[in-house]
Amino acid sequence: MSEQPIYGLVPSPITPESMAQGRRLRDVTWDAQSGTLVWLEQRSDRGVVVCDALDGHAPMELTAEHSVRARVGYGGGDMTAGGGSIYYVADGGSGYGALYRQPLAGGPSRAVNPDFGQPAAPALSPDGRWLIYVHSWKSDDCLAIAAVGGEDGHLARWPQRLVHGADFYMQPVWSPRISSGLPHVAWVEWDHPHMPWERSRLGVATLRLDDDALPVVGESRYIAIGDAEAAVFQPTFSPDGRSLAYISDVSGWGGLYLFDLQSDEVTPLWVEEAELGEPAWAQGMRTFAWSAAGDRIYVCRNDGFAVRLWAVDVATGQAQLVEALGEMTHVSQPCASPDGIVAVIASSGVVPPRIVTWDPRNDEVRVRARAESELVLPEDLSPPEPFSWMSVDGQDVHGLLYRPRAVQDSAGKQADENISPPLIVRIHGGPTGQATARYSSEAQFFTTRGYAVLEVNYRGSAGYGRAYRTRLNGQWGIIDVDDAVSGAQHLAAQGLVDGDRMVIMGGSAGGYTVLQSLIRYPGVFKAGLCLYGVANLFTLATDTHKFEQHYLDSLIGPLPQAAERYRERSPEFHADQIRDPVAIFQGEEDQVVPESQAEAIVAALRRSGVPHEYHLYPGEGHGWRKAETIETFYHDVLAFLRQYVIYA
Repeated sequence: MSEQPIYGLVPSPITPESMAQGRRLRDVTWDAQSGTLVWLEQRSDRGVVVCDALDGHAPMELTAEHSVRARVGYGGGDMTAGGGSIYYVADGGSGYGALYRQPLAGGPSRAVNPDFGQPAAPALSPDGRWLIYVHSWKSDDCLAIAAVGGEDGHLARWPQRLVHGADFYMQPVWSPRISSGLPHVAWVEWDHPHMPWERSRLGVATLRLDDDALPVVGESRYIAIGDAEAAVFQPTFSPDGRSLAYISDVSGWGGLYLFDLQSDEVTPLWVEEAELGEPAWAQGMRTFAWSAAGDRIYVCRNDGFAVRLWAVDVATGQAQLVEALGEMTHVSQPCASPDGIVAVIASSGVVPPRIVTWDPRNDEVRVRARAESELVLPEDLSPPEPFSWMSVDGQDVHGLLYRPRAVQDSAGKQADENISPPLIVRIHGGPTGQATARYSSEAQFFTTRGYAVLEVNYRGSAGYGRAYRTRLNGQWGIIDVDDAVSGAQHLAAQGLVDGDRMVIMGGSAGGYTVLQSLIRYPGVFKAGLCLYGVANLFTLATDTHKFEQHYLDSLIGPLPQAAERYRERSPEFHADQIRDPVAIFQGEEDQVVPESQAEAIVAALRRSGVPHEYHLYPGEGHGWRKAETIETFYHDVLAFLRQYVIYA
């Protein structure tokens, strides 16, 4: 006779080893000259650029001698392609980054700029002579320009600043239209104390060439977007260079706009109550792409749950869902080839990420690369469901619910229907982040073991308009906690989960919400899993990287005026109120939330005698990259849950 199966201990095909073996697809683009598709894979702690020509040949790895990774802020903007080559960022050997040029046909890579500072987001000029890119050195950021060197690898000219004076820059782009010998360039910039999704500017400049030197800015201006509090995202010139498309949330939602470079007129092309942009946490992010003919723009539309690809007619503003990709509930990084084929990174709640191409001429969809082996059938996984509830103050909150699959023991016996599953409440980072219906290997790791999973998009999350996102201003550590707790309690009250076996889990800002939840609502959760979480708001404000130095000004309040609020909401000073077991996970080289934050909370837990574990992973930063760390982490998590949740 078989024993009653136990939720949380069901054998799963998704193992810690398989979690560590998956590849992460980070970017995709086309080389216009050859029609070659190029993408970036993260394999353990190495970034590898791969290309795949349309002639059916097997994919070819291009960057064996380097690990491709840009390190400005949270990274991103790692590579681009053009003129038969790729241009990518890698460690030059001195701890700084350098730009390299690698022919798609193979051969050695050549440095484009010196190994100095950190470059990101390279953009190649239409004639293939120049690269503009974001450059960061200590606390100084700018847009720089470099000449693409000859085949001998020698630098043609020393790079120089092109645009400077703002605190931050991102998303530089060239116009394909030549005016007086050189095209326009556009970019996004912003200053402290704002984040780029709070207030940012769209700059446009013409360039001039003096003698045989590098191009310099001739005339520059900023495009008025109508609201001092508005943000702008991803400027992209039309193929004929006459207009500039961009995303702005001036309406309260991220909409698509066109700026006419001749008339200076701004036209709202597609604006509705949906998000067409994303919070710019990293360089190189894209949510739309022009068609090669310039008659359509392909846009990733976020409806608060799914992110699907739509085609917008430029002449009429009419938008139509790309039905051929309809089963994919999350698409990103769209780009179009010269002959009109669109490539995206796509996944669904039960299909791992893929590089997918779609040909609008015949609706053909091809899978060009897969992130994972996809050994688990979609029907054996848990699709996410949009889920809403009312928080403690009567306001609506949103999230995604994953119900566990039917639970059987090894002999095929079904679990008792009267027994509810344990719950993992997952809190995204940011805190200006969002859980969407993309493939979540983390959620499936738990649901296949018999856990329910609730991914909370608390007030302050992206994806639901500016008003929803800004509700967290001044309230971080309060309403995010209330929303997480009320979501868990709502599920328990409905009998969908076991209210005595609920766990809260999150990393970075999500880890902060974990700690605050255990402090403010002891006993609600059986245990907490805190990954590189914020414990001391004072030291976060002073020790974190430049990108987030003033993020707390809006989330908590500016210092020193809000010092008392910082103390009230710093978990380190109130850890003696924690009663429930906690597992702390930390990267030894974290520059965003340093190791000292974890050490402080662990010391407080030790003094209070609270059951806890502390796992410090060498060689890791703000999140796990190494395969061996990922495998160890999931083994550690399962052991902790067995001890403090399942058998407690």
